[in-house]
Amino acid sequence: MVTLLCPVRGCRRPLARQGRRLICLRRHSFDVARSGYVNLLQVQDRRSARPGDAAEILRARRRFLARGFETPLVDALTDLVSLTPRDAALEVGCGEGDYLAAVAGRSGCVGHGLDISTDAIDAAARRYPHLHWIVGNGDRVLPYADASFALVLSVTGRRNAGEFRRVLAAAGRLLVVVPGPDDLIELRAAVLGEGVARDRVEAALAALAPLFALERRQRLRHVVRLDAADARDVMAGTYRALRASRRARLTALGELDVTLSRDALLFRPAGRRGGGG
Repeated sequence: MVTLLCPVRGCRRPLARQGRRLICLRRHSFDVARSGYVNLLQVQDRRSARPGDAAEILRARRRFLARGFETPLVDALTDLVSLTPRDAALEVGCGEGDYLAAVAGRSGCVGHGLDISTDAIDAAARRYPHLHWIVGNGDRVLPYADASFALVLSVTGRRNAGEFRRVLAAAGRLLVVVPGPDDLIELRAAVLGEGVARDRVEAALAALAPLFALERRQRLRHVVRLDAADARDVMAGTYRALRASRRARLTALGELDVTLSRDALLFRPAGRRGGGG
């Protein structure tokens, strides 16, 4: 069973469920939302009143996923990990929880998702009520006890190596997913005027060393045919602010074959445990 820790600075006592609240020994209390998630985000851990992706970006991602374009990528990711129903998995920066739900659905493991966006976590809790959802800042101290998880998952998100290592069990695995060099390359050429391949693997390896050692690397890639609406949705989730000229190019697009590509990196813990707590 995964133990949540109180996020109040200087506390870090275990949280226990009492009715519709989580309470620590120091009587810090956090309400369980109607949809089932708990908001543990502290004021000092956010930069705005509503941090995380805007509602229109979440809607664009939801539409794109609903069309099934990323289903082969999601299915391939679930094949990379070996979990049992006794294991717990954490996705940091989980958004609306589709990747975590796929991993939990395939393995039967206990899924925990954390994201800084209240809107995203509320949607995840409504869609997947059998999993566990927390609003928190994955760049800071994760609100979980040491060695809680058999798998930590980060899909195209920021990487907090020390905290990933702290909450990962000694025999656990870290699965990091970054965009492949040719991800959206046709769309980037048409809209941004540059179809440049960008390798992000070396940056990921550097960010996670020396706490993790790469165990497996796999390229996940397929080509989909997108219409203009699909192209707008995938670009909205990737490029936050396009200049007017680029928005015009995007609007004028017809159907286009577009590459969806990810580099999946499976790590094992290496060396001493790091991170705060």
